[in-house]
Amino acid sequence: MLVLSRQRDESIVIGDNIVVTIVDIRGDKVRLGIDAPTEVPVHRREVFEAIQRENLRAAQLDPNNPNNSAKK
Repeated sequence: MLVLSRQRDESIVIGDNIVVTIVDIRGDKVRLGIDAPTEVPVHRREVFEAIQRENLRAAQLDPNNPNNSAKK
């Protein structure tokens, strides 16, 4: 993992087209601004993990079962 120090209004660039800027720092919280192309999904980790869990659950559903119970 790359660890960088940044101050308010400073940025990092990821690849050619993603910019992460430190917007605000209050106590132990940091607000980030993320400028990325619309085709690049950006989620908080807990949201990303929830999406992954839901996708896994949906992939295990039997589309031929009208009750939508999981495959055995």
